[in-house]
Amino acid sequence: MRPELAARLGQNVPRYTSYPTPPHFHPGVDAAVQKAWLEALEGGDEISLYLHIPYCDRLCWFCACHTKQTRHYEPVTAYLRSLRAEIATVAALISGKVFVRAIHFGGGSPTMLKPEDMVALGAFLRDSFDFVPNTKISIEIDPNDMDEARLNALAEIGMTRASLGVQDFDPKVQKAINREQSFLQTKTVVDGVRSRGVESVNLDLLYGLPHQTRESVSSTVAQALTLEPDRIALFGYAHVPWFKKHQTMIDEAWLPGPAERFAQSQLAAQAIVDQGYEVIGLDHFAKPGDGLALAARAGTLHRNFQGYTEDRCETLIGLGPSSISQFRQGYAQNMPSTTEYGRMVANGGLAAVRGIAFSDDDRVRGWIIERLMCDFGFSAIDLVERFGEAGQRLLVKASSTALHDPARLLELDGDRFVVPVESRPFVRSIAAKFDRYFETGKARHSVAV
Repeated sequence: MRPELAARLGQNVPRYTSYPTPPHFHPGVDAAVQKAWLEALEGGDEISLYLHIPYCDRLCWFCACHTKQTRHYEPVTAYLRSLRAEIATVAALISGKVFVRAIHFGGGSPTMLKPEDMVALGAFLRDSFDFVPNTKISIEIDPNDMDEARLNALAEIGMTRASLGVQDFDPKVQKAINREQSFLQTKTVVDGVRSRGVESVNLDLLYGLPHQTRESVSSTVAQALTLEPDRIALFGYAHVPWFKKHQTMIDEAWLPGPAERFAQSQLAAQAIVDQGYEVIGLDHFAKPGDGLALAARAGTLHRNFQGYTEDRCETLIGLGPSSISQFRQGYAQNMPSTTEYGRMVANGGLAAVRGIAFSDDDRVRGWIIERLMCDFGFSAIDLVERFGEAGQRLLVKASSTALHDPARLLELDGDRFVVPVESRPFVRSIAAKFDRYFETGKARHSVAV
């Protein structure tokens, strides 16, 4: 690796699942603003929904999600009442105007729900919103939660994509992150969802975890590939103990350094590609016939808070505490506290407490960053045609970056600015060059690779 690229390994930058990124949200976008943006949705719009389940029956120490551990089900039952209240309020504002094209259940652990509660929640959503035919329903699954009744419940609500957290199959690594999960458990769930007609299976793998080595990562990837997933997400572990205190349970001396993390990521990626998977953006892989691969080849790939997606809906409505909604006008994030969230939605209220309205400059920079993250490049002509004078100003920035950056992270090829193949692992660092908030912000981020 060129020395100037190696120097980027330890750089801390956002993951760019949005722009502007959440650290720059502010309380000026509240429930009243959220209500106005919901009411402004146009008739016939297609939208996506994200439902957050903020509970787990155990706490994985690597996790940076908004969740809490509970050994009792009563808080989950109470939370589901609050979630239904928010769904009812949102549906009353937009019912009859829009159609739901995709739903994603995330967490926390959505599969912690009792089977009857999952079925009831799915039915309530269908009663509350108008669904397009063949609505895509994806659910994050913890294999430790699963049994036949839960598999049947997920099939009953119409799950079309199962996303299983694997992380690593090495017992030493699993113990260090408090996530013990055998290969057989994982295979049993994969076989179970497929036998019930689920059309797509995704596996989440991590590198950079405590005690991971290139050999252990290679072994995990090899085992995961025997399950023939349709998609694989290969994420770098984000060690952010200042943000998630339970990560202090992980001794930093156990973590691989930047060069080792990079080597693990490249070794895993090559093993996946060697099995015929196509590279999707920074950290996803898909079989050639998968919708994600088709979108990447067509230049219609997008990126949102769930990562890379072929979902083209401009509006994503987040339901549940800490959930983020994306509207044409901007982002709105719900109250993170589950208790306060419950109070806010109890009597027909909405729960947004922070967010950001897009400026014209945000829209241009956001488009550039998304195209860099999805396509590793963008067209200068397209930039100017879409955004006019604002696009022209950013064209000057792109030209300066391409001409003067000694690391050559961005190059000009005809009318396109492109990220060279050897620089693609550092695309987050390239995107940060177009982030107006990054240099002046005080937020702390995870390492770039």
